[in-house]
Amino acid sequence: MRVATFLLVAGLTNAFHLPSWIPFVHSQEAQQTLGLPPDDIARNRIAIIGAGAGGSSAAFWISKAKERFGLDVEVDVYDKNDYIGGRSITVQPYDDPELVPKELGGSIFVKSNKNLWRATDEFGLERTDFGDEATATGIWDGSQFIITVGGGKHFYDSWFDSLKVVWRYGYRAPMKTKSIVDKMVKKFVEFYDPSAQTFPNITELTTRLGWSEFLAQTTSEYLDLQGIDHRWTREMIEAATRVNYGQNVDALHALEGLVSMAATGAAAVKTGNFRIFEEFLHRSKANVYLNTTVKGIKRDEKTSLWALQTLNASTVMEDTRYYRGVILAAPVHQTSIDLKLPKDVPVIPAQPYVHLHVTLLTTTSPHAKPSYFGLADDAVIPPWVLTTYEGARFGGVEPEFNSLSVHGKLQRKDGKEREKDEYVVKIFSKQRISDEFLNKLFDGVGWVYRKEWDAYPVLPPTTTFPPVKIDTGFYYVNAFEPFISTMETETISSRNVVDLLLEELFDSGICKKATNATEVPERRGEEFVYGWDC
Repeated sequence: MRVATFLLVAGLTNAFHLPSWIPFVHSQEAQQTLGLPPDDIARNRIAIIGAGAGGSSAAFWISKAKERFGLDVEVDVYDKNDYIGGRSITVQPYDDPELVPKELGGSIFVKSNKNLWRATDEFGLERTDFGDEATATGIWDGSQFIITVGGGKHFYDSWFDSLKVVWRYGYRAPMKTKSIVDKMVKKFVEFYDPSAQTFPNITELTTRLGWSEFLAQTTSEYLDLQGIDHRWTREMIEAATRVNYGQNVDALHALEGLVSMAATGAAAVKTGNFRIFEEFLHRSKANVYLNTTVKGIKRDEKTSLWALQTLNASTVMEDTRYYRGVILAAPVHQTSIDLKLPKDVPVIPAQPYVHLHVTLLTTTSPHAKPSYFGLADDAVIPPWVLTTYEGARFGGVEPEFNSLSVHGKLQRKDGKEREKDEYVVKIFSKQRISDEFLNKLFDGVGWVYRKEWDAYPVLPPTTTFPPVKIDTGFYYVNAFEPFISTMETETISSRNVVDLLLEELFDSGICKKATNATEVPERRGEEFVYGWDC
């Protein structure tokens, strides 16, 4: 039994900022020369709103159709930010370009995330593999450490950890959970099969996959019905859901709870996961307009084209452009876009998000102070401290943070040693972490960087989802988020949306369907990834 596998949680985040030097990112001067395109040009143009995982991959999937079938389509990508990557972004400690950047947003991906994994291989991006052995991790309930595992130096340490887990939770809890997660992942990888099908709505997809029961119950309700130990769910699994999605097991639907536990083979791009999304856009040859907000979208009555009103923040220049198709790859209620749609168009329900505070800091302390946890000064605090709400359920104190993790020493890019050893720490919390609180936790606090954002959707049990198709030629990538919210599933949703849009407007697709039994995909077995391969 590999207890550490369950503790390699996917929420310890990563990403980066705008590379303004990238040549395919258009300047405002380039935008001014576009003007209003004639109808014959507009009818072969697609607008993508959002340059994160969903929008960048959508442009890439369209380029695959152009490359394979000579599809005559031009793509414009808009993003209100001045960088590519959306919720995948890094920062530079001390604003020093010589130091290794640290991730704030979209963190790790796993080997079963075949689009991101394939992208790193195809684009020559070096991965940092986290491996299956997790760092020493403690589960804190606000008053005490419930259990600490991992980080041993000897072969017998893993056996000792296993005994601790079995003693507290029984043998069945981790094994049954692993079995359920493995079955879920096996079903998930059908998205990449040669026979992968499009899905016009998420409800149909849920039924096709047989996951309705996961979505109709909270994580705790579902696992309780499976006879899994009550404490295992509300301690170990909740530690994962709190760090990955900022939500407790009695609030989060079971599908996302299981996704939180599927972290085997975790990795990240060494230079930042945003590099994948930069490469998607670079290789798509799309026109990319950063720092540009789409203010409004409406159907032009004369041409039936989609009219997009845009505003460039740098020049305060407004423009209207026309498109045959539109792909919205950003949470619609966070864009403030004025959508003027016909009355019979399905309503996109409001989607609340978890407002998360991320605090990055450097400290001379290799771990948090024992005194904060009410322990003796010589106590060893694990470098990863995850949390459970279980103590608060019984009248205890809620932890003041969701997770606290030490990410090794601050390093220079050239590998040279720094004059002073400092450790990099990342804290996720519901509230802002003050300087006073940091000084309670650590000695020798140096650089501090704070970021707050709507990091993940609130994901209670549900049977209703946003529409994938908003209107003719208008599709919504983030309809997938209330189902599963990850970087990888954004690329799956965008692939689905592109296939649907190309079929509707151009009688085409990313891949042509086989017309006879002799047609075979370029790659078979585990290597085959639909979209990359046909």
